[in-house]
Amino acid sequence: MDNKTPDTPGTLPAMGRALLWLGRPDGAKKLVYALYVLCALLIVADFVFYKKSYLAIEDFPLFYALFGFIACAVLLVCAVVMRFVLARPEAFYAPKDVAPEPFPQDQAEKVDHDA
Repeated sequence: MDNKTPDTPGTLPAMGRALLWLGRPDGAKKLVYALYVLCALLIVADFVFYKKSYLAIEDFPLFYALFGFIACAVLLVCAVVMRFVLARPEAFYAPKDVAPEPFPQDQAEKVDHDA
């Protein structure tokens, strides 16, 4: 029984056809370059357009980009610290856990999903 569908553009939905270029070898590279261009345009827009600021520090060029980067870095450091604070030993639940019943290998039907 063949469950695989052919990867022809005619059988894919519209969104799948629109994103086929990402599956090509240079597709991911193009996406990364597009993100670089978008970031560069946003940096230029930060210097060109007027921003109404409520605090003096908001007038600093690239304030929001730096603030976002620092906030993400702080979240990452907090997550690492919380891992050590909240982590439990591997055998934490072992005294109270229920032993699983053995899986009947002789009754298991092997199915090849790649066929």
